[in-house]
Amino acid sequence: MTFFSRLKDGLSKTRTQIASIVGLAAAFDEIFYGALEEALVAADIGLDRSTDIIGRLKQEIRSKGITTPKEAYQLLKELLAADLTMKKAAPGPAAKPHVVLVVGVNGVGKTTTIGKIAHALRLQGKKVMFAAADTFRAGAIEQLRIWAERTGADFVAQHEGADAASVGYDAMDAAKARGVDVLILDTAGRLHNKVNLMNELEKIVRVLRKHTPSAPHEILLVIDATTGQNAMAQAMAFHAKLGLTGLIITKLDGTAKGGMAIAFAKELKVPIVKIGVGEAIDDLQDFDPAAYVEAMFGELA
Repeated sequence: MTFFSRLKDGLSKTRTQIASIVGLAAAFDEIFYGALEEALVAADIGLDRSTDIIGRLKQEIRSKGITTPKEAYQLLKELLAADLTMKKAAPGPAAKPHVVLVVGVNGVGKTTTIGKIAHALRLQGKKVMFAAADTFRAGAIEQLRIWAERTGADFVAQHEGADAASVGYDAMDAAKARGVDVLILDTAGRLHNKVNLMNELEKIVRVLRKHTPSAPHEILLVIDATTGQNAMAQAMAFHAKLGLTGLIITKLDGTAKGGMAIAFAKELKVPIVKIGVGEAIDDLQDFDPAAYVEAMFGELA
C-alpha cells in the first residue's frame, strides 16, 4: 500500500462523512451549512476554525454563483488547501552544519521521527549527525544510537543526566570538525506546563547561538495526530517559548481526525513540513497541502 493510500485510509471517516453531507445537498441552506460545520468540528478542525471556513464557503458560493454539490465540494477543498499552505521562511546563507532541533511532549515519537528524517537525508547523500540531548529518559541515548547505526549517521552523546545544552554545544564542535551537513538534536519529551523543562529548551537554543548565531536553523515540533485538538495548548506553548519553524504530524494512519492539521497550521501560523502514516523507515514524507486535502476528502461519488 502506498503512502497516499495509507493516508486516505486513515482519513476515510472524515471523507465519508463530509462527502455525504455535500453530495446529498438539495440546497445550500442553513441546514446544509450547519451539518457541514458539525462534520468539520468532528474532523477536529475546531469550532472557531470550522465557523470561519463555513463563513468563507458561503461567501464564495454566493459570489461565484455555484449551484451544484460537486462545485461546492471542490471549492471547500480549495479553501482548506489554501489554509494549509504556509509560506516558509526564506533560507539564509547555506550553513554547515544545518542544525535541526526536534522538540515535543513525551511519547510523540521524536526519536523515531529523527531516524526517518536522517534516512531521507542519507538517501540524498547528506552526512548526518545525531546529538543525544535527551539525557534524562532511560534508554533514550541508546535508542538514538541504534537509529544512528541503522541510518549510517554519526553520533555524539554524553553520560545520562548530562546537561543537554552542553551536549548541543559539543555536538556543534564535532559536526564542524567532521564536515557534517545536517546536525539533528534529539531532546527529552516534556509537558508544556513544566516551566523548568521548557526553560531548559530555551537554554539549549541560547547555547547553540553562542556557538553559531544562526543556529538552530530549524526548530521542529513533533505532534501525535491521535491527540487531536488536545495538543493545541502544548504547541502554542512550545511556539511561544522557542519560535517554531515547522510542525511534523505523526500517526495519521491511526486517526480519523485529519482536520487537526488545518487547525494547527492556521492557529500557529507555522508550516507543516512532514507527516507520518506508519512505523516503517520511509513512512515520513514531505507535506503537500493539496495531496493532503485530496486524501482527506477525495471526489464526490
